[in-house]
Amino acid sequence: MSFERPVADLAKLVLAWQEFESGDQAPGRVLADLKKAGLPEVLKQLVESGWTPSPTA
Repeated sequence: MSFERPVADLAKLVLAWQEFESGDQAPGRVLADLKKAGLPEVLKQLVESGWTPSPTA
C-alpha cells in the first residue's frame, strides 16, 4: 500500500511563508510547514511545466 500525498494547499504555503517573514515561527518549523503543505510538489510541477520567474521591478 502506497501513501499518496494530498494536493498542495496554496493558502497554507502562503501562511507559512508569512509567518516566516514576520518572525512568528522558527525557520525549522516553517520548513516543516512548507513541506507538509506541498511545496515540493508545487516546485516540481513548476519545473516540469517550464515556468520561469519574471523579473521584479
